[in-house]
Amino acid sequence: MIKTPGKSAQEDASPRHLHVICFDIPFPANYGGVIDVFYRIRALYRAGVKVHLHTYQYGGRGHSPELEAICHEVRYYKRRMLRDPFFSKLPYIVNTRDSSELLENLLLDTHPILFEGIHTCYHLNSPELQGRIRIVRMHNIEHIYYRNLAKIEGNPIKRYFFRKEAARLKAFESQLACASAIAAISPDDVKYLSLRYKNVFYLPVFHAQDEMQPGSGDVPMAVYHGNLGVGENNEAALFLADKVFRGLNYKLIITGNNPSRELQELCSGLDNVVLKSHVTTEEINSLVRSAKINLLPTFQSTGMKLKLINVLFQAGHVIVNSKMVRNTGMEALCEVANTAKEMQKAVLRLGNSEFRVEMLTRRRAFLMSTFSNEENAQALIQQIHALETCGSILAEPDQFVSAKKLAPSKLARARS
Repeated sequence: MIKTPGKSAQEDASPRHLHVICFDIPFPANYGGVIDVFYRIRALYRAGVKVHLHTYQYGGRGHSPELEAICHEVRYYKRRMLRDPFFSKLPYIVNTRDSSELLENLLLDTHPILFEGIHTCYHLNSPELQGRIRIVRMHNIEHIYYRNLAKIEGNPIKRYFFRKEAARLKAFESQLACASAIAAISPDDVKYLSLRYKNVFYLPVFHAQDEMQPGSGDVPMAVYHGNLGVGENNEAALFLADKVFRGLNYKLIITGNNPSRELQELCSGLDNVVLKSHVTTEEINSLVRSAKINLLPTFQSTGMKLKLINVLFQAGHVIVNSKMVRNTGMEALCEVANTAKEMQKAVLRLGNSEFRVEMLTRRRAFLMSTFSNEENAQALIQQIHALETCGSILAEPDQFVSAKKLAPSKLARARS
C-alpha cells in the first residue's frame, strides 16, 4: 500500500531521489535501529532528497503520517512472521522480509537504493538490480551480535535459535560483496568490514539531538535506561542492581519497558533501587536530564550504542564501561569503570561533585563535529554522487554466485 503526500511543482523539480528499505516502520523512533533510520530520513528530507521509503510492518506499528510528511512516498509491506524460524537456510530476520512486491516497486525506476540493515538484503543480489547503486547501512555485525545474545540467554529454545541465526547470518553476510558501498555505524565495524568487502565508509549514527541540551543534573540519583526486553540490557540492569547498588548508599532508577521477572523480583527486594516500566521516551529523557549520574554499562561491544550519544547530549556525569566506548573517541567524555567496585567508587565520588563546564565544552566540540545529522546526511549524499559519477563498485557475477544461492529472488524464480 502506498501513501503519497501532495507535492508542489517546485519540489518535483528536485533531481535527487533515494529508495530506503527499512526493517521496521521507523516511527515512533523509540528504539536504537529505528532512531538511526528516522533521523537519517529527516536529515535527508531537510537536505532536499526525495525519499521513497519501503518499510516492513509488524509488531503493532501502523501507517505513519509523520513519515508520509517527510517522504516522497511510503510503501508498507507485511513481514511474514509465521515462518518456521529453524527450518530455512536463510537468516530468519532476512527470510521474513522477502517481498516480491518490493522488488517490483524498486524496478519502476533506476534511483539508488539504501538497504537499512542486513535484515533488508533479501533482494540485494537480485539479477534485476544489477547496475543499480546499492548501499547497505550496517547497524551491527549481526552474526556477532546474535552469538553474544546466545551466551546470555537463559531459555534453551531461544538460545538454540540465536546460535542458529548467528551461523546463518555469518554465511549470509557474503551478500555484501554485491553492494556498491557499505555504510558502517562505528569505527570498529569499519575495520571488520573493510577486511572483507570493498568501499566501506564510516557513517555515524543519526539521533534526535540537533544541539546540546544539558539538563539540571541536580537530583541525587543514578539512572540506567534501555529496552529491558533485550537480553544485553536486562543483563546490564541485573548487574547494576545486584553487584553495584546492593547495599550502596545511593539511589538507582532502572527505566525501560518489558523488564524480566528476574529483574522485577530483584528490584523489589532492594530499598535503593526503583524499577520504572511502561515509560515514554519523554519520561526517560526527563530522568536522564535531571539525574546526577547516568550509568551505561554494556556487555556487547558491537555496533554503536545510540543511547550513549543521547545521554551525552543531555546529561551531566556519565559512567560507562570500556566496552561501551571502545574505539569511539568518546572515552574522554565519560567516567570509565569496569568492575562493580570501580563503579561504586565512581558513583559515590561523582554523586558529590558538580559537573564541570569544561567537560560540557569538550563534549559539545566532539559531538557536534562527529554526530551532526546535517553533516552526515551530506556525507551520504556525496557518497551516492561519487558512485553515480565514477560508477558503483560492483562484484562480477561469478563473485557472488554462492550468495545468490543463499537468497534467490522470488520474482526471478517466478519468471524463469
